[in-house]
Order: sequence, then C-alpha cells, then structure tokens
Amino acid sequence: MPDSHAIPHQDHAGAPAWHGSGLPTKRMAAGMLFSDPDGRVLFVQPTYKPQWEIPGGVVEADESPYAAAAREVAEELGLSVAPGRLLVVDWAPARPGVVDGLIVIFDGGVLSADEVARITVPADELAGFAFCTVDEARPLLTDRNVRRVAAALRACEDGTVAYLDNGQPPDR
Repeated sequence: MPDSHAIPHQDHAGAPAWHGSGLPTKRMAAGMLFSDPDGRVLFVQPTYKPQWEIPGGVVEADESPYAAAAREVAEELGLSVAPGRLLVVDWAPARPGVVDGLIVIFDGGVLSADEVARITVPADELAGFAFCTVDEARPLLTDRNVRRVAAALRACEDGTVAYLDNGQPPDR
C-alpha cells in the first residue's frame, strides 16, 4: 500500500506525471444575465451566427469563468460589471467539430437607464442588442438557450443554482 504522504512523480515542467495530455479537455463559456427594470433580458446579436445570445463568450486558457464573464461583458457591451452569483451550470454535448463543454451563467443584475445608454457593441462581433422577454426572444434563440435563460431567470427568483444537461434538468 502506498504511503498516503507520497508525492507523485513530477515531469520536467513540474506537473504530476499522471497529469499529461491524455486527459480529456472541454470547452468553457461564461456569460451574464442582465435585465432591465421591467424584467426583460438583455440579448446580443452576434455577427457570426444567426442566433442571439446573452452577453458572454469563451473562457480563455488560464482564465476563470468569473473573469471571462467580466471580460466578455466589457468587450461586448463596454461595461465594467462584476459578475454576481452563479445562476446556471449547463453541460453542452459534443457536436461535429466541437468538443463537449460547460457553460456558466452569472447574475449581471438590473441595468439602469444610464448603464444601458453607455452600452457600445463592437461592430465586428455584434450587430446589436435588445431587451426582450424569453417568449419574445424565442424565435431568435436556440431551443437550448431558451431553456438555459429560463432556468437562469428561475434561479434569480428562487435563489438557487440550476444544473442542466444540454439545457434541461438531468432528471428529464
């Protein structure tokens, strides 16, 4: 039986030998759920795909989801906002050309009229933004994003965190 205080063999970079390139990788994305005083959700219109999204994007190497959400909101909206509490963790299955991943959504809070007036979107990445109810946005979103945003809104209301598999609670 190995000694419980044994130190694993280290490779030349200082990482344990078992922590090699054979471990699976996942993509990650992080976003923030913002609303207006009327409870409508802020959605952005990407220039590179037909579906709208909540503000956010890919978590870079050596970046936390929390930091990525703040960075993406600053890049996409021109706003410096610290993410609030975690609302949703959603596992997204692999699809052709894309590995499976985790998407996390943080609470961005209610934006004031002044904050909305300060929003600027980068023309090369976003065509615009709008505040909509989930029902109004339904034709603009993927079904998975409709379910994800609805779960985030429920989590805001009831103070919970939602775990989803492909946009749905795992027991469904």
